[in-house]
Amino acid sequence: MHAARLQVVVTGQGAPAADAVVSLHSPAAVAATRAGRGTIDQRESQFVPRVTVVTVGTPVVFPNSDNVRHQVYSFSPAKRFELPLYSGKPAAPVVFATPGVVELGCNIHDWMLAYVVVLDTPHHAITDARGLGRIDAPAGTYTLRVWHPGLKGGTLHEERIVLADAPLERAVSLSLVATPEATAPADDKLRALQEKFRKLKDNR
Repeated sequence: MHAARLQVVVTGQGAPAADAVVSLHSPAAVAATRAGRGTIDQRESQFVPRVTVVTVGTPVVFPNSDNVRHQVYSFSPAKRFELPLYSGKPAAPVVFATPGVVELGCNIHDWMLAYVVVLDTPHHAITDARGLGRIDAPAGTYTLRVWHPGLKGGTLHEERIVLADAPLERAVSLSLVATPEATAPADDKLRALQEKFRKLKDNR
């Protein structure tokens, strides 16, 4: 079966919506889903990237590139876990086996926030700064779903689409609320910088 292309432009309150997860769902897509591998880093007391998409069964590692320790956790129904306080790279990855949205936090730095979107389809994309996401998938009938961290009430946008020979374009307008800025306070950044210079000095 030949591949078809879907291009989706997502906006919120009239502005391009970056970090929206666009996905195509069907019974055939579920059957074609395979686990991959994922990485979510911690840099300058922020999760990088802020939004990650994985397929069911995917193990994700959480390296810590900071000079301070972090304790990653989630209380989300799709995946509840808590990593021990650590620096560097934790021993074992976290496996995401259930579809859904998993909100990540850090027990030490409460401004740190990120999302893992676990899907049972291999056909997905994350929108760029222009709100643009592209998916190549076999021709057929799908349910298009769009999720964004700022969706009011967390309700997904859904619609039925048919992919055929010609590329298909969709414009999706979402009702979004502002999401917290995952930015370290200035004094925390200063402490991290001081710690970095102290270690450099000690290693001379």
